Amino acid sequence: MKWKLPKLPWSSIRIVVGIALLIAAGVTYSMWWPPLSKWIDHTLISRRKAPAGEESSDPHVGGAPNVEATSLMLTPQSRLNLGLTDEYLKPVELTTYSRAITVPAVIVPKPGRSQIVVASPLNGVVTHVHAVTGEAVLPGELLFEIRLTYEDLVETQTLYLKTLSELEVENREITRLEQATQSGAISGKSLLERRYAKEKLEAHLRSLREALRLHGLSDRQVDAIGNDGKLLRDLKVIAPDIDHHDESEELRLSQNPYRPVSLTSSGMAVLQESENHKPLVIEDLQVHKGQAVMAGEKLCALSDYAELFIEGKAFEQDVPVIANAAQRGWTVDAVFPGVSGATSVTSLKLAFVGNSIDPDSRTLSFFVDLPNQVMRDETNSEGQRHLSWNYRVGQRLELRVPVEQWENQIVVPVDAVVQEGADWYVFQQNGVNFSRVPVHVKHRDQTSAVVANDGSIFPGDVIALKSAHQMQMAIKNKSGGGADPHAGHNH
Repeated sequence: MKWKLPKLPWSSIRIVVGIALLIAAGVTYSMWWPPLSKWIDHTLISRRKAPAGEESSDPHVGGAPNVEATSLMLTPQSRLNLGLTDEYLKPVELTTYSRAITVPAVIVPKPGRSQIVVASPLNGVVTHVHAVTGEAVLPGELLFEIRLTYEDLVETQTLYLKTLSELEVENREITRLEQATQSGAISGKSLLERRYAKEKLEAHLRSLREALRLHGLSDRQVDAIGNDGKLLRDLKVIAPDIDHHDESEELRLSQNPYRPVSLTSSGMAVLQESENHKPLVIEDLQVHKGQAVMAGEKLCALSDYAELFIEGKAFEQDVPVIANAAQRGWTVDAVFPGVSGATSVTSLKLAFVGNSIDPDSRTLSFFVDLPNQVMRDETNSEGQRHLSWNYRVGQRLELRVPVEQWENQIVVPVDAVVQEGADWYVFQQNGVNFSRVPVHVKHRDQTSAVVANDGSIFPGDVIALKSAHQMQMAIKNKSGGGADPHAGHNH
């Protein structure tokens, strides 16, 4: 018996052949598609003609058209050259944007906090100057030594010692008379007169103690005068403490221990800094050894720049904005100009707003708290410590005061967007590639841009937060259009 193949209709044959061809094409795709794609592109380019009168003047283009690319592949080295570190490649997040006005400002000291004037409490002659201009000291460290010449203090101490001696003699005489009166040798009248005299001496002694306390001596120092029988002649002026005032604030006179300003060859120890003892910088030192000083005369000034103010100057039309920001408790941003570009400090607290407008400049002053940091802390070979602060009094800057706040916005740095004609673009990361994505910029200021949340980019997409302009130039070069030699420059 012979088998016969069934006779298939032509339509079924065509389907089978088509499926076979598709399978064969898929298997051999890597062999035939690249040359075919290249041939198609070459054919289309060769047949495309430039419009009349618009021949390319670039001899290297060779009549090829400008087909602009929309993505850019960056090597790890390229990303580093553009500054696209992990800090500048972050997912898009929805945040609150504060539309703000910019006002000029200057850093000023906090009145009553940033500076302390050290004055001589008594008349005298400076015998030694331990302080050095620009040196950092801690509260309790010795600054000056003064030989007292204050006549009133010397006379009061002398009279106090004399009265103590007279009182001691009177006490011995009363003891002798008490024994004689008990034996009947003398009458009680003499004993009574001596007791009255003792009460007068005690009252006089109390008044002298109060006089010495008015001169600045403590009870301990007054007692030391009586116990030792010596006048206090030498005054030691130490660095005061801004926040703590107790009995340690007494005058450092002859017997009082003190702490030197700097390390010396004898190995004297320097105070350890703590939260309660912050370093103070010596400024405006005005005395020298051998100089006579009067009570209340300025010896030097000590500066504490750990906490400063930023004084903003708002014009009259901006007063309602400042008042509204203060009432709502909104924070303020400070923008500092620099050689490598402006830097900003965000979320600063608005301390208070002035209540009067300057009649000359017609501006309103308001003040913002500025915490400071030590940038340099070194001790030289002589044990003198020097500090350098990050922010300095008199430094000029700008303050950004919020006018209104927009919630749930896509806010990016201004360097993350680039404009090309009527379009704005950001660059979205996709592995090693960065795709140029057109977006709608709703608002832009000196530091930030608000991108519309319209589906062009979504929260969670990773975009380049800087160098958008350089990436745009790279795409134009890749497309063959050539870079504009004037791009990014103003003449």
